[in-house]
Amino acid sequence: MNIKPEPLSLVDSSLLEKIDALFACNVGNDVDLPQLIVVGQQSSGKSSVLEGLTGLPFPRDSSLCTRFATQIIFRRASRKRISARIIPSKDSACEHQEKMKNWGRELTELDPESFAGIMREVIDLMGVGPNQGPGSPAFSKDVLVLEIADPTQEHFSVIDVPGTFKRTTQGLTTKDDIALVDNMVKGYMTNPRSVMLTVVPCNADIATQEVVEQAEDLDPTGDRTLGVLTKPDLVDKGAEKDILDLVEGKRHKLKLGWHLLRNPGQAELASHSKSRNELEEAFFKNVAPWNNLEGEVVGVKSLRGRLQGILASHIRKEFPKVKSDVQSKLRAAEKKLKGLGPAREGPIQQRQYLMRVAGEFQDIVSSAIGAQYSSSPDFFDENNNHRVSTRARQRAEEFSKLMTDAGHRFDFEGIGEEADESNEGLLKAEGATTTRSFVESDDIEDILSMDYEVQYPYCEGILDWLTELYNNSIGFELGTFSSSLLRTTMQKQSHKWKHIAKGYISDLIAIVHYFVSGLLHYIVPDQRVLEGLSSLLSDHLRGKYLEALERTDSLLRVELEGTPATHNPVFVDTLKQLRTLRQMERLGDTKVEIKDHGHMVRFYDAIHFHPLQNGEHMTQEIHDILKSYYLLARKRFVDNVRMQVADDLLVTGPNTPLKIFSSEFVSGMTDEQLDDVAGEDPNARRNREAVQDKINLLRKAMKILR
Repeated sequence: MNIKPEPLSLVDSSLLEKIDALFACNVGNDVDLPQLIVVGQQSSGKSSVLEGLTGLPFPRDSSLCTRFATQIIFRRASRKRISARIIPSKDSACEHQEKMKNWGRELTELDPESFAGIMREVIDLMGVGPNQGPGSPAFSKDVLVLEIADPTQEHFSVIDVPGTFKRTTQGLTTKDDIALVDNMVKGYMTNPRSVMLTVVPCNADIATQEVVEQAEDLDPTGDRTLGVLTKPDLVDKGAEKDILDLVEGKRHKLKLGWHLLRNPGQAELASHSKSRNELEEAFFKNVAPWNNLEGEVVGVKSLRGRLQGILASHIRKEFPKVKSDVQSKLRAAEKKLKGLGPAREGPIQQRQYLMRVAGEFQDIVSSAIGAQYSSSPDFFDENNNHRVSTRARQRAEEFSKLMTDAGHRFDFEGIGEEADESNEGLLKAEGATTTRSFVESDDIEDILSMDYEVQYPYCEGILDWLTELYNNSIGFELGTFSSSLLRTTMQKQSHKWKHIAKGYISDLIAIVHYFVSGLLHYIVPDQRVLEGLSSLLSDHLRGKYLEALERTDSLLRVELEGTPATHNPVFVDTLKQLRTLRQMERLGDTKVEIKDHGHMVRFYDAIHFHPLQNGEHMTQEIHDILKSYYLLARKRFVDNVRMQVADDLLVTGPNTPLKIFSSEFVSGMTDEQLDDVAGEDPNARRNREAVQDKINLLRKAMKILR
């Protein structure tokens, strides 16, 4: 029987045409699209509901039951045209996808025989159903699209999905098929832009209908669920009230409500005496208690009217969101493609790609050295240790303070007026501190200094210590001390410099290395390229780090093993000041304060004060010389380590580790190195092609949505 579909005018045809065009180009795989779906368990009357809505003669043969989703599209056109095509599942193999895309049929009529013929052909093509042989799947994720164009037709689109079931049929379905259909149906229902017609037979307990429960879970507000009740003619006597309560909203309320249909039986359809609409209208007009229901909640004609309002409101509301989603996904895909960079199939393309990456690397390095962190906030705000200039400056200040507070073995003695000032060490807390503070450097920890514990200096006892050293070094000198004694005392007084300086430079190496590693991860999304670059740069970076440590050792050797020396007048001035203060301290009470002239000493007292023993005098002289030289040498050493090692060799100099990965470095790479680092493996090429295909698809979608 050829059922003539009645013209449907459910929503603005231009919007539906755009949505159908999006479905046709498979954008639905990436973006949720507004759609009307009919869901229900097998034998719920779902196919009859679709017949009523579309006017199409769905096959009654049980072997042709719905084994895949079917999208039915009606549209107005200048001439009549019926076509069939298949949208392949995105999860299927490439060969299968091509096979499905290449299939298509044009029909002049879609009567029961031709419809059944199309369904058989599609079932065979998809390789599903009992006729495909043992082990063949019973259902497919592919989508059959039927498009009916007619001069009298208004635009309408609906998707039929396989009916769910809970019991297997030997030789036909398995438990895997149950799960596959459940997941397929749930996938369509999960789409937040789908309007669901949940079909439930009146002669079944609604509490057992999982499709109703799923709809409530996925659409808790009920904005997109319309319940459809079928088979009221099969309801047992006395059970009608439960159905009436549903339709009238007295129980199991749905925001969009329930609708009651009376689908014709096989015998009624075969008699050709009355149309489906005539049979249904007579039923709801004459059969109690159904004839007591309002006309807008019964019959397929009024169902179309309800759908008109629901779909019109839903699609107009969702359409801007669809456009926004497409734009968002297009931007994300373009960003991903940019991150993958251009195709890299040969040394020229590979070198160009690495040149671009190196340029971006050095741009951010320049910003980091200049503390221009706003230029790349995503990178610099991610971790404060990426702010390498700031972190290096902070660590330098920590180094200077630790050298001042704990670099010496003994605090120096305060002399005269100097003793009243804040003498070094006297106000410091007793105990110990450590020489390292930054340890995120597992891959280079083998070349760095260990984290040593250094004790704060002794607050007292330096003169006793110097006296012992002097007594153990006395030779045949007259009125003086051995020239080697100053070097010995300097070495012992500053023996902690090595651990403190090496700890500082090790920390700075770790900071620089962490920055380089973090920046490579930031600008190189391709894991293969990242690993290749990291491996290639590793030896060069380690060489720079070792150079910095060797320079630190050199400065330590000069200061601690060489002969103490300086031409800095500060040394002479400091020593002169200390000797003067000590002389004034010895004179003690012989000083007389004279108004407007300061303190004066009588000549007699100056030449007759009681002199110190020669040993005591030598100890104090050694102390004052050591103090004058130590303070000068410590400041010189701190500045040298900071400027010559930390700054010049690690951070701001022309050949620091930060400057290694540059265009010059890439220019010097061999073709083999280029291929090892930047060459693409087949997976990367396929990934790029897939992203490019997605971009092309989304750009096509944007043209449709304009």
